[in-house]
Amino acid sequence: MRVKTWRLIMNCKDLINMYKIQFRVLVLAIVSFVFLASCTKKIEAEKPNIIYIMLDEVGYYEPSYMGNTKLQTPNIDKMAHEGMVFTNAYSGAAVCGPTRVSLMTGKHLGHTSMRENSGGEPIRADEKTVASLLQEAGYINGGFGKWGCGNRGTSGVPEEHGFDIFFGYYDQVHAHSFYPEYLIKNSQEVPLKGNTGDYYQGETHAQDVIFNEAVKFIKANADKPFFCYLPWTPPHGLWGISEEHPSYQLFSENDWPSPNSWKTDDAIRFAALLHKTDGQIGEILDLLKSLEIDDRTLIFFSGDNGGQDYFNSDKNPRGIFGPNVNPDNQKEFRGQKGTVYEGGLKIPMLVRWPNVILPGSRSDLLWYFPDFLATVADIIKVRPPEDCDGMSILPELSGSGKQVQHDYLVWGQKNKYAVRQGDWKLHATLKDDFWSEFELYDLKADPGESSNLVQEQAMVADQLKVILKDAYTPPIKGEIYDHKLYLKDHQVNPPKPKKQL
Repeated sequence: MRVKTWRLIMNCKDLINMYKIQFRVLVLAIVSFVFLASCTKKIEAEKPNIIYIMLDEVGYYEPSYMGNTKLQTPNIDKMAHEGMVFTNAYSGAAVCGPTRVSLMTGKHLGHTSMRENSGGEPIRADEKTVASLLQEAGYINGGFGKWGCGNRGTSGVPEEHGFDIFFGYYDQVHAHSFYPEYLIKNSQEVPLKGNTGDYYQGETHAQDVIFNEAVKFIKANADKPFFCYLPWTPPHGLWGISEEHPSYQLFSENDWPSPNSWKTDDAIRFAALLHKTDGQIGEILDLLKSLEIDDRTLIFFSGDNGGQDYFNSDKNPRGIFGPNVNPDNQKEFRGQKGTVYEGGLKIPMLVRWPNVILPGSRSDLLWYFPDFLATVADIIKVRPPEDCDGMSILPELSGSGKQVQHDYLVWGQKNKYAVRQGDWKLHATLKDDFWSEFELYDLKADPGESSNLVQEQAMVADQLKVILKDAYTPPIKGEIYDHKLYLKDHQVNPPKPKKQL
């Protein structure tokens, strides 16, 4: 009996000890889970939100922080004072579509799949983008504005390239109206009340709807890392804005003739649209503060390509607002949008990142759009795609580590190409697989590209010719799956006015 009792007692002890062990294991598992969850949250918190604001056709000297005295951009100026201004930044291309492809894919124009500004030509289905890279790293991605990397019915739609939502215009020609009949959300049409597609009047201004959707996105994702891409159309023409809008009223008394344009007050409208959009940028900055996420949000601001000499005349041959004319000394960049001269490629660029970037700093680092993808990859600690042509500028932004420099940079526009190495820039024409019409400029001594040194510096020219030829590969284009749908947004707007209204 005593033996049985003793065995029973021992079995009970064993049972209790077993449960103790299981309890300890359970507690350890719970503690481990909580710890790992807190670590994950900490890691998530260390991933900055990323906002890229790109205004269409804003030239190098047009923001007021760059010295422009006619246009007013107080909120952009504020970002410049709070962040880092880059004086030597370039777009990826000289026109809308290719430059957006360069920014999104991290490739220069010798390698991009799309190089023509047709309106809706697509990138390939297999191409990585900044958004797809971020999506794989756990980011929520939203785009609001003008896509330009592939129309509906193609391999280039944004929702198949890393964007959880894209709202706005897919086709660039569709984006020529601020009063379109509809906008696009993940390839679905969203009607805009009271609009007929008229370029100058309607009930619903597209930029306001696009802005509101961006605000909703930021609010909805304030507790997780997000990428908010804002390739906004203003101040690209045609310049539809109500004459009653406060931004229009601000400039309405100016005597700014608008020759060679659609309306006699188009210069006023340009200024008003830029000012209106600047106000929306200010609202986004305020929103980040109110959501208490400002200190973990990295913001890029830039133009999309070089400025255009709008509203030019004998009095103002480079346009009323002088996008490529230094307001301090009147020195000019040659060319404008649509050329691979400096005027078609130089852009305003600033980056704001609280607690990382020293406020009010300036940098002359030479960089361009392909570097955005490489920089994002560096920030989130992932490897960029093997076909990325960019370099990370994170060391320059953070002031930590050694900043590498580009060996060379490449641009293209139709059959015109340019390559820069150091201060030397070579221009060339490609026709029937034959390179010709070479021009060589020393940008340090001649930023206006006025003295062609291709004969005097033949060895330098020959070196750059080899680089350019090696950097060029024929494009492998994306696919059009539904040709009718592909053309719809391109053709929906009415014809542009043929004479001044």
